Amino acid sequence: MHIVTAEEMYDMDHEAIHQIGIDGRLLMENAGRAMSARIEASVDDTDQILLLAGSGNNGGDGFVIARTLLNNGYDIVVVQVVPDHKIAGDALFHKNLFIRCGGEVRVTCQPSEIGGIVKEADIVVDAMLGIGTKGMLRKPISTVVATINESEAHVISADIPSGLPANEGARDFQAVQANETIIAGFPKMSAFLESTFPYYGEWTTVSFGLPKPVTKNRAQRKVWTEADFKETMPERKANAHKGNHGRGLIIGGSAEMPGSIAMSAVAALRTGAGLMTVATAKSVIPTIASNCMEATYLTLDDTNGFLNARTAVPFDQYDAAVIGMGLGRHQEAAGLVQQAVEAEGPLIVDADGLYHVRSLLNRLNHRTGPVVLTPHPGEMAMLLDVSVPELLQSPFAYTKMFAEKYQVYVILKGTFTIITTPEGAQTVSTAGNQGLAKGGSGDVLSGIILAMIMQRQTVTEALGNACFVHGKAAEWLTEEVHSVYDLIASDISAGITNVYRTLLATR
Repeated sequence: MHIVTAEEMYDMDHEAIHQIGIDGRLLMENAGRAMSARIEASVDDTDQILLLAGSGNNGGDGFVIARTLLNNGYDIVVVQVVPDHKIAGDALFHKNLFIRCGGEVRVTCQPSEIGGIVKEADIVVDAMLGIGTKGMLRKPISTVVATINESEAHVISADIPSGLPANEGARDFQAVQANETIIAGFPKMSAFLESTFPYYGEWTTVSFGLPKPVTKNRAQRKVWTEADFKETMPERKANAHKGNHGRGLIIGGSAEMPGSIAMSAVAALRTGAGLMTVATAKSVIPTIASNCMEATYLTLDDTNGFLNARTAVPFDQYDAAVIGMGLGRHQEAAGLVQQAVEAEGPLIVDADGLYHVRSLLNRLNHRTGPVVLTPHPGEMAMLLDVSVPELLQSPFAYTKMFAEKYQVYVILKGTFTIITTPEGAQTVSTAGNQGLAKGGSGDVLSGIILAMIMQRQTVTEALGNACFVHGKAAEWLTEEVHSVYDLIASDISAGITNVYRTLLATR
């Protein structure tokens, strides 16, 4: 499933109409009918439905929705919130069709009148403003939006909540707070941004007939889905042995933080790594081993339980490595990160490793093996030297710029995890829930990534599948065993088992 900007969506519409030759009125008919079918799944026969229509394609979709609901026997009132002269083209065609089918359109943009009508509605269908909205709304529409948000009606937005920007980077806006949004075509960027996604409520997408030549390879962004996981996750051969599934190395741990690396090791083995070695201080090995008996251990030199770089790590003996969990930010550990960067082979850098790699960024694009950085927003902001709010306004743009500049893979962790390749292609993982907002969840993810990157799949597939498994494990655990309150990071590895058993058995 693509993730698009407003401009990319407009371009696809334009190409379908002007190059492929599909009538724009037909596309609008398809969109409106598909959205009305979803609306009918949310309403009862006795509900009073109010549809608020604006100008442009969004209003046109609204008139098709109104006609379809009217024909199917629903009690619907249509209020046009813009003057008649602003309804033109395909939207005017469908407005007139609605009227000729027995519908009535009340034209008013007076908030006092609309407020009274909204109070009587059980369902409000918002079809006022589309994906081209930018900046703050002006009166009277701003007052209408406020009236909707103050009402007790169930609000369903067509394509996008009115007033909400479709793209990232918006600072000031006012938008309808929808309970549901039915998106036409593909989800827009703002459905995956921390500041804007809550306005959508629960969202779904509907197809409206854009042909494959128009949609294929149009956007460099997509959602990583269950279908992608099932299609790309490698199968295990009957004659496989432990050497077929990778020998991984995890570097980190300290006297203060031995648990983080233990969770990473367990997660890597649960995910399917064949062999796992933990490189850490001798004093913490018993603690880690008590939680992960299946791993082997490599003793690194330390000073009072904190790792230093006096030990040469044999990176060439391993298929991939991850460094950073529990490493600490003291200067003595920086040399270990430098050793890892100078070695070859796949490298994942997480947690404290990201702090140390900041001074080594210009060396990353000289490595032959892929580098994967796994920051949360605070760590990504540190690497970019921007504030966290700046990053979260434009996470797609910032991570794309960074990944292309340093030729690395970036996993920006969050409610929606954005995976970016060195070429700038981006994948979003929507798996997971608020139960993952606990210390140690990222350490578990790093272990999953390490195991995945050693399997027979591309790096992009490995990262998409790692984030998917991590998130799905949390979803299953909070549905069947835990709640989002009591779920802790070490629980997640147990959930990996169910993800594999339930999803891979059905492909």
